[in-house]
Amino acid sequence: MRTPLAALLLAALPLTAQAQEVGRVGVDWTGNDIVVEAFQDPKVQGVTCHVAYFDRSMLDRLKQGNWFEDPSNGAISCRQTGPITIGDISKSPKGEAVFSQSRSLIFKSLKVTRIYDEKNQVLVYLTHANQVVEGSAKMSISTVPLYHD
Repeated sequence: MRTPLAALLLAALPLTAQAQEVGRVGVDWTGNDIVVEAFQDPKVQGVTCHVAYFDRSMLDRLKQGNWFEDPSNGAISCRQTGPITIGDISKSPKGEAVFSQSRSLIFKSLKVTRIYDEKNQVLVYLTHANQVVEGSAKMSISTVPLYHD
């Protein structure tokens, strides 16, 4: 049984999707890979996104000396994979986090933010690095049009 405090803490956590690895491609002899993961938008039924990112090998970490951090690079592609049903999404220009994955021990994460472009009836998915100290300009976007009959 959950306590009221536990329920409150769970409600305060951001609702983000869980990803499933669907591909892994080796890019060099040291064991570095590009990983492709898929996730469904937790508040928009019928939309699936694929995120690709660089995963450093242990050998590369030894060679480079930076043990706890992966590059901020990421790419995204989102598509309609079923009938779209929009739940209670943020309509703020700042958007809403739908996916987050740590890219360092504590300071960096790869995030996907959904932005609702109401005028053009499009969902915009932006992947970017979120860093505590120094922001990154590395980003990628994908859009899903919302067609109404």
